[in-house]
Amino acid sequence: MTTREALQERSGNKCELCGNEKNLQVYEVPPVNDGGADSSILACETCVGQIEDPDTVDPNHWRCLNDSMWSEHDAVKVVAWRMLTRLKDQDWPQDLLNMMYLDDETLQWAKASGEETVEASEESEKIVHRDVNGVVLEAGDNVVLIKDLKVKGSSMVAKQGTAVRRISLDPENSEYIEGKVDGQHIVIITKYVKKT
Repeated sequence: MTTREALQERSGNKCELCGNEKNLQVYEVPPVNDGGADSSILACETCVGQIEDPDTVDPNHWRCLNDSMWSEHDAVKVVAWRMLTRLKDQDWPQDLLNMMYLDDETLQWAKASGEETVEASEESEKIVHRDVNGVVLEAGDNVVLIKDLKVKGSSMVAKQGTAVRRISLDPENSEYIEGKVDGQHIVIITKYVKKT
């Protein structure tokens, strides 16, 4: 029995991701070890096209993973995990990822696509601004000064308890935020503010 025949039998001649019955093809899930049905899935042209070209991904198409992520076949689960990981900036894929279970070996295979490592390194390089309590600050947040601060280059003192509304973040330095105090635009060190 060929790989294609084995996959057609396994899937009932449907895309193992979205259930489509047209334009089906064998997709070998990288990195391919031995080929064969265990490391391949039967998928439609639409799914394979979006898997191979991240720029064409239509998040709504992948809501089908709500069902296919529960497949008993590791190759299907690996592709489902990779696509959910790729889409996790949306809310619903993250929820599905939280429910999904892959044993260690399958998870290692899923991560071997290289996508997760790129994302993780971008994540670790991202500058995160935190207030005195370690709470993450976002642009547009409101904060309160926790001590009197002399404003450099002026005689002004920003008093403890002063609210600074709609702060902006310094993209280069995680210790600096900017905001207006008494109508004057100033730079503030994050360890002297508390998010409200």
